[in-house]
Amino acid sequence: MTTYLEIKSICAREILDSRGNPTVETDMALLNHRDGQLYRGTAAVPSGASTGRFEAVELRDGEPRYFGLGVQHAVKNVNEKIAPFLCGENALNQIRIDRKMIELDGTDNKGNLGANAMLSVSLACAKAAAKALAMPLYRYVGGAGAHLMPVPMMNILNGGKHAANTVDFQEFMIMPICADRFADALRICAETYHNLKKILQEKGLSTGVGDEGGFAPDLPDAESVLALLVDAIRASGYKPGEDIWIAMDAASSELYNEKTDMYHFPGESSLKGEEIIRSTDEMISYFEKLSQNFPIISIEDALAEDDWDGWQKLTQRLAGKVQLVGDDLFVTNKKRLAAGIKLGTANSILVKVNQIGTLTEAFEAVELAHKNNYTAVMSHRSGETEDTTIADLAVAWNTGQIKTGAPCRSDRVAKYNRLLRIEEELGAAAEYPGLTAFHVQ
Repeated sequence: MTTYLEIKSICAREILDSRGNPTVETDMALLNHRDGQLYRGTAAVPSGASTGRFEAVELRDGEPRYFGLGVQHAVKNVNEKIAPFLCGENALNQIRIDRKMIELDGTDNKGNLGANAMLSVSLACAKAAAKALAMPLYRYVGGAGAHLMPVPMMNILNGGKHAANTVDFQEFMIMPICADRFADALRICAETYHNLKKILQEKGLSTGVGDEGGFAPDLPDAESVLALLVDAIRASGYKPGEDIWIAMDAASSELYNEKTDMYHFPGESSLKGEEIIRSTDEMISYFEKLSQNFPIISIEDALAEDDWDGWQKLTQRLAGKVQLVGDDLFVTNKKRLAAGIKLGTANSILVKVNQIGTLTEAFEAVELAHKNNYTAVMSHRSGETEDTTIADLAVAWNTGQIKTGAPCRSDRVAKYNRLLRIEEELGAAAEYPGLTAFHVQ
């Protein structure tokens, strides 16, 4: 008898994310026709502060409650439109379910139902089906080949829209490529994080944290941040550029000014007492200089989301030496990724499931990346929940890299702890890729 997991009910609600803003959570109940039992899956959707213009629509109410950020309309779409449309379907047909929602929405950007509404249903479906089959989510989604643990791209210093400080670039991260297993990598990152805190305290700098748990002191420029990270790595007993490398998220779309066609650095300008602006060519030269002077292995969103010509130049200059990650550039969208591949821009894609709205479409982006020798980095958002789905997806899709914040704040740590449990469950089959996770020399 073929297993039939009938969708019996779908129920969404409004909950809060890690910034105290509303988001969507959905429960799905399935009836297993083999044993007559009901199985439930629950999924919550994250939210970004620094968002690309080409992301799928995150539906917000725009009403006085919660300063316009309520998601009651998205919740209503789940309960009154999506639920009756999907009830009776077999939850094992994930692609069919996701495509039916896309058809029901009828827009290119999920603007009708909302990507937040659709994703909550898509993920809840996969989680409920995995539970009904008594399988961990990574095994249900990824099959027998899911075994690769991700190298953590751990954010230990915040800036940009993720922190109220003068650091213009958004994230400065460490990547422990020397570890033999994920558990050791996590320990190395946590030790370095705590040593950075000690160094900041010794220098009289703030140890308050940003949205993703990284420290958020006022510093004049990227060089000063990178120097602190190098000091923290050495204080932890590791060699920068051998044991631990540095990754950056510049979030340059937030710095770009369309009127001037330049990148403006307000924090650096305020501390240096002069206006700091850079052209595309100057940005490329700046990143090249930083990567020559510091052990940088990955740069995300080095240029603005529509600066395709600049991205081509950047890729020609730095690809092979540095992983160039497209976040706002690709927004987990296979059409934009395909355009980037054709133009020879970047060599990696950041994967945020809420940017695209369904599990199926996110997987298609990862699959396209891997087929074209691009790396894929599974990622959280700055507004997170306790939901750990992305940890399972990183293993399911063998992305080999994950960014999910600092070893601080339970919404971030929950993902790391989930990966510890997955590695323990995989046992000898678990593989930690180290430097092989990157396509750089």
